[in-house]
Amino acid sequence: MTLPAALYLAHLNPLTLAHAQIIRELRESGRVKVMPVVFYDGGREVNSRSFPFTLGQRREMIEAELGAGAGGVEVTGDYAFHAPFRGYLPPLISARSWALKKNILRGVGKNYYTYTGDRAEWLALKAYGLRPRIGARKEISATSAREQMYRAARGLESDWKSLVPGGAARVVEREWATVERFAGAPDSSVRVLGMKFPREGY
Repeated sequence: MTLPAALYLAHLNPLTLAHAQIIRELRESGRVKVMPVVFYDGGREVNSRSFPFTLGQRREMIEAELGAGAGGVEVTGDYAFHAPFRGYLPPLISARSWALKKNILRGVGKNYYTYTGDRAEWLALKAYGLRPRIGARKEISATSAREQMYRAARGLESDWKSLVPGGAARVVEREWATVERFAGAPDSSVRVLGMKFPREGY
C-alpha cells in the first residue's frame, strides 16, 4: 500500500528547530511536500521584515539541514499568493482561494493529508477539503528567531542560533545581508482572519 503524502504549509521564515523536527517526523511516514508561503507582486517576490527570506533561501535552509535534495522531501513554491492579496478573501468564497488549493495539490495525487499543529488552522484546512491531521503542537519560534537575528544585526546580544538548526544557520550567515536589510525596517504587514500578508501588494 502506498503511504500518503504529507503536505506542510508554513512560513519557514526562517526554518527553526521545530520546523526541521516536524519535517523529519513527517518524512518517517512517507513523502513530504513542503510549501513555504510566498507572495508575488507582478512576478516579483515580495519580502519584508516579517517575510525576509526568499523562497530560494528557505529551500536552501531545508536542504542544508535535511541533506542534498532533501531525500523524501519536495520543496515547492506552490503555496503562492499573487497581488492583490485581498483577492483571496473571504476564504471559501473567493475564486482565487480555490485556485490556490488547486495549486497546492498540483502533482500530489489522491492519497495525501495536510499537517497542522494548530486547531484553528485545522478547521480552515478542513473547510478547504485539504484533509488535515493535527499533530503535537511544537513551539515554532520563527518570530523569535527573526527578532533575535535583527538584534544581532544591530550589534545587540542575541541567541538566534539556539533557535535555528545548524544547516539552516549556515545559510542565514551566508545571506546575512538579508537580515541587515530588514533589521531596521518597520513591520509592513497586514493580518486578516489570522493570516499575515505583506502590506505591499495587499
